[in-house]
Amino acid sequence: MLRSSRIIHILSRLTFIPTLKNKGWPDSVLKSRGFCMSCKMTEDSSDAQIKALKRAADDTPVEAEHEGKKLKTEQDERKYPKKKVALLMAYSGKGYYGMQRNAKNSQFRTIEDELVTALVKAECIPEGHGDDMKKMSFQRCARTDKGVSAAGQVVSLKRVTGGFNSKNNCDARTYSYMLPTVSFSPKDYNQEDTSFRLNSETLQKVNRLFSLYKGTHNFHNFTSQKGPRDPSAKRYITHMSCGEPFVRQEAEFAVITVRGQSFMMHQIRKMIGLVIAVVKGYVDEAVIERSWGEDKVDVPKAPGLGLVLERVHFDRYNKRFGGDGIHETLDWTEEEEAIAAFKDKHIYPSIVETELNEKSMVNWMATLYIHDFEATSTGNQERKVGIFSQLYIYFK
Repeated sequence: MLRSSRIIHILSRLTFIPTLKNKGWPDSVLKSRGFCMSCKMTEDSSDAQIKALKRAADDTPVEAEHEGKKLKTEQDERKYPKKKVALLMAYSGKGYYGMQRNAKNSQFRTIEDELVTALVKAECIPEGHGDDMKKMSFQRCARTDKGVSAAGQVVSLKRVTGGFNSKNNCDARTYSYMLPTVSFSPKDYNQEDTSFRLNSETLQKVNRLFSLYKGTHNFHNFTSQKGPRDPSAKRYITHMSCGEPFVRQEAEFAVITVRGQSFMMHQIRKMIGLVIAVVKGYVDEAVIERSWGEDKVDVPKAPGLGLVLERVHFDRYNKRFGGDGIHETLDWTEEEEAIAAFKDKHIYPSIVETELNEKSMVNWMATLYIHDFEATSTGNQERKVGIFSQLYIYFK
């Protein structure tokens, strides 16, 4: 459980989680770890009550300190009332195996491993709660995969209101995807040419194709293990567009932004991958609408590098509880400037550097020709297996 009267002091002692000063973001030393956090109290802390509790503790005779561990624990509980909080997190996903915690003592380090370790070290939660996260009513708003970053992830340690859940109470999620603009060059163009610059005509075409995703569609072809008649495959997209290009380290990049009610695993990467295939000329744009039908469509999945969880939205919760005089709104608008600074310093440079060094997008585009966008039968699938075998030998 978090003890709110100590939260500011405790967070200031962490090795990589920041203090709550300066809008809840870390100083230059802490920022070097690429991980920061801010919290919102969900019930008003009474200064008078806390001062009274402190006075009561100060008036306790010295002899009482030696009456046993149990008495000390009870005093601590009285001195530091438990409070319900929601945490805003920003992190660079490079080097981590995603957000969600794996089995205990797993060799694959995750963002939640770092978070829980720090909370236990700072005595924000009891050590036993770190082993069993259900004890602190832990819930993540969104799960990010291996290497995926976040600028506005939210987790709940205790329920904000009686029934709050950071995942279930989230109205929408906004993601961004940063990629080199050579992704939208013709398929016969040199994909490693960093001098490529995206013209306005192609950008307009890209955005027209992205706009086709808006609305409610059946995205069963954009994830795995979901059939065309699975109701959960229907998702609602409110916005998707590509911003103006910009140059980093002599190569041009652009950021795609997509907002939806919720997303399935790999859905965004496949939405982007299919548009890239259309723009490059591998398939006609009619494939997008056809992908929402019952037939199986072979949709290519763009690399994970570049995907960032930008923000999670709690519009309904804020409308109902944000103005009741007790709870804070969960929007963190005051931190927007700090969030942008964090992305510019930690997330975007990491994406650019990794792409230029490892060429994940360039290597992926070299495999687009093997996709059979008409594949709906066993024969076509067997043909794909043969092509994959040839490709493996080629790269080997």
